[in-house]
Amino acid sequence: MGVITLTTDLGHRDFYQAALKGSIISQLPHVRLVDITHEIPSFDIQRAAVVLRNAFHYFPKGTVHLIGIDTVFQEDSRYAMMKFEDHFFVGADNGIFSIILGEHEAQELFEIDIMQDLRYLHFPLADILSKAACHIAKGEPLAVIGQPMDKPLKKVLVQPLVTVNTIKGHVSYIDAFGNVISNISKELFNDIQKGRAFKLHFKRNETISRLSWHYNEVPEGEKLCLFGISNFLEIAINKGHASRLLGLQQDEVVMVEFLDD
Repeated sequence: MGVITLTTDLGHRDFYQAALKGSIISQLPHVRLVDITHEIPSFDIQRAAVVLRNAFHYFPKGTVHLIGIDTVFQEDSRYAMMKFEDHFFVGADNGIFSIILGEHEAQELFEIDIMQDLRYLHFPLADILSKAACHIAKGEPLAVIGQPMDKPLKKVLVQPLVTVNTIKGHVSYIDAFGNVISNISKELFNDIQKGRAFKLHFKRNETISRLSWHYNEVPEGEKLCLFGISNFLEIAINKGHASRLLGLQQDEVVMVEFLDD
């Protein structure tokens, strides 16, 4: 009947996640529901976008990705549906769609036109958004329940600062293993490096001067950097928690210096 993934900040201790799933299953009893995560920090659309951008490619085309971040009803609330790379995304038009798209364009983009059920005024995720996700999962056109949108709300993220010899970025994500992921992409790194040696600088005057291919390329407890599954420069410790041990937190500065011969 279709696949719907869930990415939310609902956590696991309350009834909200169960209510959302119950709403979806009531509409589509045979749907395949997949939890991507319910542990996004409250209202953190940047963190949600990082998770989704790295996860959605692994699902079959046509999958519906329901985004439950900052969806609470407001007077100017707008909820959207987007088709991108043959996947569908449903959520609040709060900037997350523009982050997922990056420099790309959506294949289709619609504002959801479903009447809010006043019983669920404070929980549109289990009403308007779950109805839209189920509609799409059935294979129905977006235009049946929406009006075309030109552009989603633009959310501008801080980009790395680049010179001929440096890239100054920041920590954009810390995973459950304590690996510290920056906003410096592999493409940007290679474009500026041009085959030169480099030195990665971060907190406490720590440095790393070579790229690893995998985490156990260095002895246990040693730090390393590599381009992991996210395709962004990552600082890690083999069998250790890099964020805690190196004192690196969200938004901390990291800088790559390229060395001329």
